[in-house]
Amino acid sequence: MTILSLAPAAMTVGYCTPLSREPITTTQAEVASRMLKALADPVRLRLMSMVLSHEGGEACAMCDLTEGFDLAVSTLSHHLKILHDAGLVERDKRGVWVYYKARPEAMDALRTLFSAGPSI
Repeated sequence: MTILSLAPAAMTVGYCTPLSREPITTTQAEVASRMLKALADPVRLRLMSMVLSHEGGEACAMCDLTEGFDLAVSTLSHHLKILHDAGLVERDKRGVWVYYKARPEAMDALRTLFSAGPSI
């Protein structure tokens, strides 16, 4: 079971148990909090949903993620950067297009964080 932990230059995977099983460390709480804060914004939550539900689990920023928002492209880019910086999505630039995909480790970490521990 994983929760992400920040290394100075890159994201690495650390280990923890669900919240219901034992307390997480300060570092794990900081990383989980960063992911949850990123998702707490309605625009970013919708963007994350759009990426996850897009065919193949990958979406083009300009082609697929601008529909349904009454926001400037720069504002949407800012929201996508926050999701990326929180470790929730990875991005892949292909020519002039940028594609976003959910990080499986981040999705596993969030699932693990809130999964039920053993019953007492």
